Amino acid sequence: MARFILARLFKAVIILFCIAVLNFLLIHSAPGDPAQIMAGEAGETDAQYLAQLRSRFGLDQPLPIQLGKYIVAVAQLDLGFSYRQNVPVVNLIADRLPATLLLSLTAFVISLILGIGAGALAASRQGKLADSAISTLALVFYATPLFWLALMAVMLFSVELNWLPGFGYETPGADLAGFARAIDIAKHLVMPALTLGLFFMAVYMRMTRASMLEVSRLDFVRTARAKGLGGRIITFRHILRNALLPVVTLAGLQAGQLVSGAVLIETVFAWPGIGRLMFEALQQRDYNLLLGIFIVSAAVVLLFNLATDLLYRLIDPRIRS
Repeated sequence: MARFILARLFKAVIILFCIAVLNFLLIHSAPGDPAQIMAGEAGETDAQYLAQLRSRFGLDQPLPIQLGKYIVAVAQLDLGFSYRQNVPVVNLIADRLPATLLLSLTAFVISLILGIGAGALAASRQGKLADSAISTLALVFYATPLFWLALMAVMLFSVELNWLPGFGYETPGADLAGFARAIDIAKHLVMPALTLGLFFMAVYMRMTRASMLEVSRLDFVRTARAKGLGGRIITFRHILRNALLPVVTLAGLQAGQLVSGAVLIETVFAWPGIGRLMFEALQQRDYNLLLGIFIVSAAVVLLFNLATDLLYRLIDPRIRS
């Protein structure tokens, strides 16, 4: 197990290096000049001021030299300095990353629990009303745009019913602490987490249902029925456990998408995560901040993939051998 984890971590470092190089080249090939944006915001447009800005942030150096300095800095866990906010990139990401992880992990757990549960129920009721209702509902959630679902949730549960707060991470000016603050954050978390989780729930439901129906036709399931085992034991111990491997594979891939792809949800619900930070950095051409967010997002995706591989070994003992 230790050798396996160390080998995967070594591969992850190589992948991160390749991602850092590729992202750097892509970002610097995009149109737009950070110096011109900063000069325009400061009301200065003369060439001397632009030259000073480029020299200050190293933008006047050749691209290979900039890339070399960036890779050396990343190897030392230094993600650079934000042009616009005059703050180290690590500090900005550290302030926003916990909110994104909280939202993403909550949505991930919700989608897995609801998706696997609904998929197992639909597979056990194949061809019946419950199967049709669950499949139709999953298709509706899968086809509905996330931004529309988010806006409708705000209109219904926040504006009309006043059950839940519609925007933000916590109540401004409430000055809560301890358990009261945790409850306040949880109330703000409900709508964005459910909205983000329902889309992926539909994917896991359909995958679980299809995988369980496929496994239920295999010989070992027929043998279990011939032995006289109960329906629940066959469903959960034999069919569902073996049907979870493709679901875990898909979940491991999409867990990273939850972290890096929550930009829309964070924007609609004014959730202060790295998704909104990335959108703001893109508008401001803040190269270092963008690259830092990309590196951190890639590292989180690789950690999720490693956790998925470890989960394989728990679900299927054959992989350990």
